[in-house]
Amino acid sequence: MGSNDPKDKGTKDPLEWEEVSTEHIVNDEWMDIRRSEFRLPDGKVFGPYYTYSRRDYVVIVATDTRGDYICVRQFRQGVRRITTEFPAGGIERNDGRQYGRSRDGLAENALEAAKRELLEETGYVSASWEHLLTVPSNATIADNYAHIFSAGNCTRAGGQDLDETEFLNITLHSRKELDDMIKSGEFAQATHILAMMLADRDNI
Repeated sequence: MGSNDPKDKGTKDPLEWEEVSTEHIVNDEWMDIRRSEFRLPDGKVFGPYYTYSRRDYVVIVATDTRGDYICVRQFRQGVRRITTEFPAGGIERNDGRQYGRSRDGLAENALEAAKRELLEETGYVSASWEHLLTVPSNATIADNYAHIFSAGNCTRAGGQDLDETEFLNITLHSRKELDDMIKSGEFAQATHILAMMLADRDNI
């Protein structure tokens, strides 16, 4: 039975938007914020439509030898409050930018970044790593991806080694405690909730 995906037949998908024009509102080493106009499938031109580029990042569902989840508490500027979440951070680049899809610009792969971020943020290491999923961070307006990993039987190997803008505390939680924090809104990162669900599925 043949595929109904137009891309399989070498034709343009009728649902695809065509980019007509783009203005880079912010285009520095940290972020590329774009204001664009698109031609919609019915031929009408729509704008402005805002999108942005940030670097890919990793999220680590880490558990210690007792099965407790290793988390961090820190202030999140978007929601203007302190939240609890899994260790996470950006994949380092060597091209002077903090965003971009070019593989040539990467200084480390996703697994290396996950190991580094876990150690830097918590002081924990693991010999048991698994890649769970790579998923768009926010497919509607952003082009970066989240690389989700699990790390089991983590042990403490040292102290934190934080960046100058990182101020976070390490906390250990049972699964029930995380469930309660999700319901209360304290564990608020959508990608991190997805990461926990993926880790659960993998352990079934």
